[in-house]
Amino acid sequence: MNDSPAAARPAPAAPAAATAATSACATPAPRAQLRRPRGPGLAERVGLPLGVLAVLFVLWEWAIVALEVPAFIVPAPSAVVAAFASGVWSGAYFPHLAVTAAQALIGFVVGSLLGLALGTGIVIVPVLERILYPYVVALQTVPKVAIAPLMVVWFGFGMTSKIVVVALVSLFPVLVNTIAGLRAVDQDRLDLLGALSASRWQVFRYLRFPNALPFIFAGLNTAIVFSVIGSIVGEFVGANKGIGFLILQANYQLDIAGAFALFAVLSIMGVLLHATLRLAERKLVFWARSQEIRGGH
Repeated sequence: MNDSPAAARPAPAAPAAATAATSACATPAPRAQLRRPRGPGLAERVGLPLGVLAVLFVLWEWAIVALEVPAFIVPAPSAVVAAFASGVWSGAYFPHLAVTAAQALIGFVVGSLLGLALGTGIVIVPVLERILYPYVVALQTVPKVAIAPLMVVWFGFGMTSKIVVVALVSLFPVLVNTIAGLRAVDQDRLDLLGALSASRWQVFRYLRFPNALPFIFAGLNTAIVFSVIGSIVGEFVGANKGIGFLILQANYQLDIAGAFALFAVLSIMGVLLHATLRLAERKLVFWARSQEIRGGH
């Protein structure tokens, strides 16, 4: 027998296969899989609404010409654009726009802070809900058009009466959404913080308030649009400046194209305010934005 130690020794494992397996396990995931999902681009968010608006303008112009509708009933889009350009070019809109925007923003801030404070107090001190909430609901059911003349009588024809009307309009959406957001907390997380001996302030700061932010911004987005409406309602009742004042003047003069141009000014202001608030929401409540995108995909 010609047995040798070399013949009895087992063959070593191939190092190349092990190296390949190790490198395959260590290879990072492709960059495409690690990218965060993105929402619709700027062209889709802006271009699509503008395209729909252009189509509506063409159909509107065609209907006015084809049906021979008088200008004092419904103006053509070309007349509205001409009136809008004239008001912007002459600068007649800007002083009144500044007054309306200031009233809307100040009233929005006041009403939102009141709604946030009341909502937080109702959640922290439940007895306040039985004391205050019925009166808030009763106040909300009263039409603001009916309250606006009283505000003019009590606070005069200046900006104060309009700010009060705007604050009353803005309060309720923020109040309701604040209460809903502060109460929509996962019980398991509350139990975890309780097990860690967290104080009520720590529970509010680290759990309840961050959890309520998407709800609060939903109320703010509603309130910012209502604030423009409240400012105009206050100006309709009694004012000597503001976009609402210009609309009344255009109606008295049967300048329907001018009135429609002022409607466009209000719409643009409302869209810009809403877009600004949405931008702030995406920056501050970024986790809700990422969940929304993932849910859409």
